[in-house]
Amino acid sequence: MIIVFSGTGNSLAVAHGLRKRLGGELCVLEREVLLNPSGRVLEVPQGEDVVWVFPVYSWGVPPVVAGFIRKSKIKGAHEAQHFMVCTCGDDIGRADDQWRSLIGRRGWSPRGAFSVQMPNTYVLMKGFEVDSPEVAAGKLASMPERLDTVAAAIRRGYSESDVVRGSSAWLKTAVVYPLFRRFCMSPRPFHATDACTSCGLCSRSCPMENISMAPGGTDECSSRPSWGNRCALCLRCYHICPAHAVAYGHETASKGQKQILK
Repeated sequence: MIIVFSGTGNSLAVAHGLRKRLGGELCVLEREVLLNPSGRVLEVPQGEDVVWVFPVYSWGVPPVVAGFIRKSKIKGAHEAQHFMVCTCGDDIGRADDQWRSLIGRRGWSPRGAFSVQMPNTYVLMKGFEVDSPEVAAGKLASMPERLDTVAAAIRRGYSESDVVRGSSAWLKTAVVYPLFRRFCMSPRPFHATDACTSCGLCSRSCPMENISMAPGGTDECSSRPSWGNRCALCLRCYHICPAHAVAYGHETASKGQKQILK
């Protein structure tokens, strides 16, 4: 079984790639499954492993994924081996240790952890930008070979970490990640600029069902997106907007968009 959370499609593309190589069911964490993790019982088919696929958030496990691990009901999880495959723009710090701790607290068996470099998506702070088309294309071109390596390691029950940690890995995960969660994950700065065409794509696409369309703009018949408080900060709304009208305060001015992978 492959359990995946994905904002802009990087992790979903990796999950689909792993499924082609390993087989098994695919469970996408979004909408009701993600909003009410204890409301549905997932079942791991006998003999299958559980592969957790998700993007790294500031060198840690995304809070929505951590919450799902803590609260989910998964029949057969205690008998299965659990693996982590995370996507990142560059490096993951000690996110694998964090994941192993979350899995271990449930009494489950954490095994190997892997990272796959994919096109950068985070643009909400100064100095963070999407990759150039050339860099993004290079990362995508390298993905199949990397997934071959990861799938082969999972099949043989690899139990170590095959990840890119980067420099100051402990500091990034132990110090920067908690600060990021506390001070840099508010949805309040999200808004639509005058370029908004009221298409509603951001609202329909949000995995947290956090964006509603409300009357607004100069045309009394038009509507504008409004963000609630249960944002996963996955940035799907920002990158999927065809008019590039989703903004985050002033931080995204002149920033690029990443192609949504499906």
